[in-house]
Amino acid sequence: MGFKENLDRVIQRHEGLGADLAGTVRPDSREYAKMSKEYADLTSVVAAIHTLRQTQQELEDLLELLEDKSADEEIRALAEAESQTLKQKIPDLEQRLRVLLLPKDSVDTKNAILEVRAGTGGDEAALFAADLFRMYQRYAERRGWKMELLGVTETGIGGYKEAAVLISGSDVFARLKFESGVHRVQRIPETESGGRIHTSAATVAVLPEAEDVDVEINEQELRIDVFRASGPGGQSVNTTDSAVRITHLPTGIIVQQQDEKSQHKNRAKAMKVLLARLYDRKRQEQEAERAAARRGQVGSGDRSERIRTYNFPQGRVTDHRIGMTLHKLDKVLAGEALDEVIDALIAEDQTHRLAELT
Repeated sequence: MGFKENLDRVIQRHEGLGADLAGTVRPDSREYAKMSKEYADLTSVVAAIHTLRQTQQELEDLLELLEDKSADEEIRALAEAESQTLKQKIPDLEQRLRVLLLPKDSVDTKNAILEVRAGTGGDEAALFAADLFRMYQRYAERRGWKMELLGVTETGIGGYKEAAVLISGSDVFARLKFESGVHRVQRIPETESGGRIHTSAATVAVLPEAEDVDVEINEQELRIDVFRASGPGGQSVNTTDSAVRITHLPTGIIVQQQDEKSQHKNRAKAMKVLLARLYDRKRQEQEAERAAARRGQVGSGDRSERIRTYNFPQGRVTDHRIGMTLHKLDKVLAGEALDEVIDALIAEDQTHRLAELT
């Protein structure tokens, strides 16, 4: 199907959805909600199509005027200048439409579970993991997203061995999915008396929140252990067996929660994380072959891949997948400039996906 025919198809679909929503579908049905979302998504595409076609028509009218040799010379000069402007504008409008028409990742609109774990580097890695976790919290606040803390394991000196949060809002996974991977920091630790720069790392995992329909779990494949929760350094923080550890036997995935005083709440949070990890595993397997080429260009988000370096002495952040460096370390960690990196990653991903379609 050609580009023009594809645009016609989008307009027809949008009109059909509008007619159905106006009369034939019950407003309280699941189908209505699904169709309403598709209609809303297509509305911006249809507006872009109308803008393109209006611009193309304006260009045609100007070119007709230029062919009229009897037209006033001053008017012809204005038409010539305007036509050149429109000729430059049309390719940009077409490119924007091609991006809008790219197949969307089915999980882009989902909420996300974000996990940060200290990697190599001991206490310094744990302190960096805490810095990263706060960066994402600030970023989420700036975007108006809601956050539910799922669990934090502290080191006792302000660092995090691991921390997890459920982030809810508009396009959460779409914007955070490229954050998965190994983040490296280069800085002088506060505990370093010699002033030497150390390199340590933390791992970030961004998982789409799974719904019950996304993953089926057989209760017989789970081993659930309960135990007494403990805080940093091993001190007891609870006198009852409220902490929960769930092991998914077929995959060996283990999830542990102990932040809540209620065993029931800890189990519910652990199941939420387990569902997300199983769903992520399922998606990775399904998409491995289809996305191999794109991942090679933008980065797979593989947990073992070093994706970004935060260099404190030089005040810079470098994303190695796209070769982008920002001398805005403080603003990135404050969540202010993180959008600049994320927008560049999304644009790079779109560029390569468009190349795959040509």
